[in-house]
Amino acid sequence: MTVPQSRRPDTAGAVPVRTGAYTPRFLHQRLLGVARLAAFTLDGGGRVVHWNAAATDLFGVPPDDAVGCRPATLLRLPAEHRAAFQPGAFGHVWCGACTVPRADHGELVETAWWVYHLEDAPGVGVLALAADLRHLREEGPGLSMGGVLVAGPDGAARRDSGARLMRVEPALAGPADGAGPADGAAPVARALAGLLPGADPAAAIITRRLLDLGCPAVTLSLSIRLPLVPYRGGPPDEPRVRPVAAATGAEAPAARRDTVREHLAFLGEAGDQVGSSLDHLQAARTLAETLVPKLADFAAVELLEGVADSASPATDITETVRVRRVGVVHNDEPGRWDGLLPDGEVLRLPPGTSCLQAMRTGRNVHVPRVDEASAARLAAPFTDRDLRPLFTGRALLIVPLIARGRALGNLKLLRKPDRPGFDDLDLAVLGELARRAALCIDNGRLYRREVQVAHELQRSMLPDDPPDVAGARVRYRYRPAGQAAQVGGDWFDAIPLPGCRLGIVVGDVMGHGLTAAAIMGQLRTAVRTLAGEDTRPGRLLRQLDGLARRLGDGYLATCLYAVYDPVARTCTLANAGHVPPVLVGPDGGSRVLELPEGVPIGVGGAPFEAVQIPVADGSRLVLCTDGLIERRDRDLDQGLRELRAHLAAAPPALDAACDAVLAGLGGDDPADDIALVAVGFDGLPAADVAAWDLVPEPAMVRWARAQVAERLAGWNLDALTPTVQLLASELATNALLHGAGAIRLRLVRGRALVCEVYDDGADLPHLRTAAATDESGRGLQLVSHLAARWGTHRTEAGKVVWFEHDL
Repeated sequence: MTVPQSRRPDTAGAVPVRTGAYTPRFLHQRLLGVARLAAFTLDGGGRVVHWNAAATDLFGVPPDDAVGCRPATLLRLPAEHRAAFQPGAFGHVWCGACTVPRADHGELVETAWWVYHLEDAPGVGVLALAADLRHLREEGPGLSMGGVLVAGPDGAARRDSGARLMRVEPALAGPADGAGPADGAAPVARALAGLLPGADPAAAIITRRLLDLGCPAVTLSLSIRLPLVPYRGGPPDEPRVRPVAAATGAEAPAARRDTVREHLAFLGEAGDQVGSSLDHLQAARTLAETLVPKLADFAAVELLEGVADSASPATDITETVRVRRVGVVHNDEPGRWDGLLPDGEVLRLPPGTSCLQAMRTGRNVHVPRVDEASAARLAAPFTDRDLRPLFTGRALLIVPLIARGRALGNLKLLRKPDRPGFDDLDLAVLGELARRAALCIDNGRLYRREVQVAHELQRSMLPDDPPDVAGARVRYRYRPAGQAAQVGGDWFDAIPLPGCRLGIVVGDVMGHGLTAAAIMGQLRTAVRTLAGEDTRPGRLLRQLDGLARRLGDGYLATCLYAVYDPVARTCTLANAGHVPPVLVGPDGGSRVLELPEGVPIGVGGAPFEAVQIPVADGSRLVLCTDGLIERRDRDLDQGLRELRAHLAAAPPALDAACDAVLAGLGGDDPADDIALVAVGFDGLPAADVAAWDLVPEPAMVRWARAQVAERLAGWNLDALTPTVQLLASELATNALLHGAGAIRLRLVRGRALVCEVYDDGADLPHLRTAAATDESGRGLQLVSHLAARWGTHRTEAGKVVWFEHDL
């Protein structure tokens, strides 16, 4: 790195400096863009007043955290470098290099510095420019760092290769060829516009002062033209079109144009093919397929294992990274490389391999011709197979797949020995196609991840297995929509209720995606909570509608709720704008139940009416969402007719009937989610139910105990008699003391023994802790300790208190 030169024409011993074929001032005009210079300014107190985007990228410090701080503490500078940032300490140019840890993750950055102390810029005391030494060494062909230029004892200039911080006297100034400060001021001012605040009135003064003091310069090993580009963050883009090999003759320009036109046409067609799929793995395979044999004889795409699994790509490419081969295409004899390079193989890239280097640096690895030694190194990681014949004598190109600043994997290409190697135009086209393909792959990965999250969310909120209840059989099927439509908000549930009754619900949230799945989960939880309180169907939908309106305007859903009573053999239904159910009789005849349609949940302003219908044993009730019966080519009525036809031809078994209906109406890739619930009504035998009307007087308790013991003996449940007698007498006593009107006791033998006590009172009993001196309050404590479950709910005429005892 050479010292910036300043203009002092009247000073003896001025040393004009040239670097290669360029003057330092000429190089600076291009270095500002290529080297991605970090720039910040300090006020008179030595605190940061401006911090550009390149400084954030280099040091990992956002502008909000940098402004107002001192560079020495902000950047953890070495002690010998801190004096360079003290305003007013020197009035000269400082340059040097040091290692600075990044603030975000601590990675060490070898940094080159140019520090200008400004005296006549209002509000600005120091301008500091910094660049990554690694970029200075690597950016562009031939760009490298030299030594520091210092003044010797005799006033002559010499180089110090130590690259440490030096004090540079203005006496060393003297522009090349005697150019004045105004020469080249406009290009430098335009370049500084991307580094300094454009609205700062001191910007022009800083520009002039910078020209007076000198500009950063580097040495070049060959003469190149460095493009001046404004900083936009991330690595600089390579030129998209590179010159092809020179042609000769009068037809050279036409041939060149035809070649470029052909490559651009291929680029457009290949990009369309790769971007036509939302599956990131399919996009990777398509990328390999489009390149053979047009641009390569062998193409393989290797993605990071996390990317292949739709997870986030790794932020750092370490030696433990693993890649998965997701596509291999070649024009050799069929099956030539299937055993050696199987599709789907997971590999660990050893340190120093070309593939690892390409992903780390983001640059192509191009070997014009692979010799035997290079082929042996490339095949060394595969110790269980010999891949040297694949590489030997061929042209190799490894193009990294980079999207959104992160490496996704590599594209590996080979050309046979009898084919010309990759030229500049091939490299430009393949680089652009790799950028497009990487973005398509990353978009597909993000899409697949979102679909997976939505499916997992929806699956977690749907029931796993139908409940096993007495008097009814439940089966359901669920089929999600195709990927293009994403997931919907269909839900269903079967909820055991007190008295061996069964609640069935089917709903459909309007919309698709994560929002619909989240709304569905909240509504399903609300339905289960309300159903657990034995809320009647019409009232349940009203409360669900009120809850949805309180949650937000977007909570809209259709819902159908039904309650089956196997003792009374009735089914009570209420509908909120949902598809009506189909009832299939024991003889196979079916009909669509005519229910008050109602409005969807969340609309409000309309009542929900419940309808009670008798159902015979052997009947089946089928509920579904509109994804099963409604299509673009058929309306709801036609879909219901086809559903009835499929149910009439379906086998009597519920599982077989559900599969037959889903196969006939569902399709392989439905446009909307499908939920199907089938309930078989079997009823409870009359012998399994016993009920007694009790006279509300104290003697009824002893009589009820005797009736319970007699019935349990008839059911061969004598072992339960002491416990059930005690608990039934407690409930009957509570009804006598705290209830009103008639009292009724009922025993039901189902999957468990259910005991229910009805009365006309409106007050619901509640569990409480009785003190040692209390004369009451211990009845429900006994019920809570001895029964498997217990509860209470209101009825149309009063209330019921119940408990269950396991058989």
